[in-house]
Amino acid sequence: MVMTGCSNNKAETVSDELPYFVSSDLTPVWINKNSDEYKNIHKIANFSLLDQNGNVVTNNTFEGKMYITDFFFTSCPGLCTNLSQVMKLLQDYFEKDSSVLLLSHTVTPKIDSVSVLKKYAKSKYAIEGKWYFVTGDRDDIYELARTSYFADGNYNIEFDVNSFFHSENFTLVDQHGRIRGVYNGTLPADMERLKEDVKILEKENI
Repeated sequence: MVMTGCSNNKAETVSDELPYFVSSDLTPVWINKNSDEYKNIHKIANFSLLDQNGNVVTNNTFEGKMYITDFFFTSCPGLCTNLSQVMKLLQDYFEKDSSVLLLSHTVTPKIDSVSVLKKYAKSKYAIEGKWYFVTGDRDDIYELARTSYFADGNYNIEFDVNSFFHSENFTLVDQHGRIRGVYNGTLPADMERLKEDVKILEKENI
């Protein structure tokens, strides 16, 4: 196994493959495919949520696909609106690439019902089957955010189970449900890096 950390949020390149993110400190690590650790790389936990059309969305929805994911809420007037605009640009960029999907989780599911998400998705010109907006049980979403996506890992703050949060981060998940990149959605340079990383993942799985 080769493990390399990063400083100042810039990882040293040690191979032509992307690193894995396996803990809440979001330190990238490179893991040899022949190592025992490779078989136990952190994966997104099983989930079952409802999309903007009321359809059940699970891990199986993204089986064999890469997906870009974030956390938001429809009544957010600032950051979330900007991030949704960026996600729309990513949708446009990957529109013809069937191997890439988008997934946005609401963090206020009691407010963001299926019907609310439907209206919101329409306002963002979301393509059905390409960009999923999902809602569900609040505790399930928060658990998924914190322990699977490490969505609050950059803040170094202890959250209790009732804490409310959302993040400017986009997360890239590979075809096997493993985190391969974390990006600041407010930074154009990070979005360009995300696009390049998707290309790397596509080659990696040929």
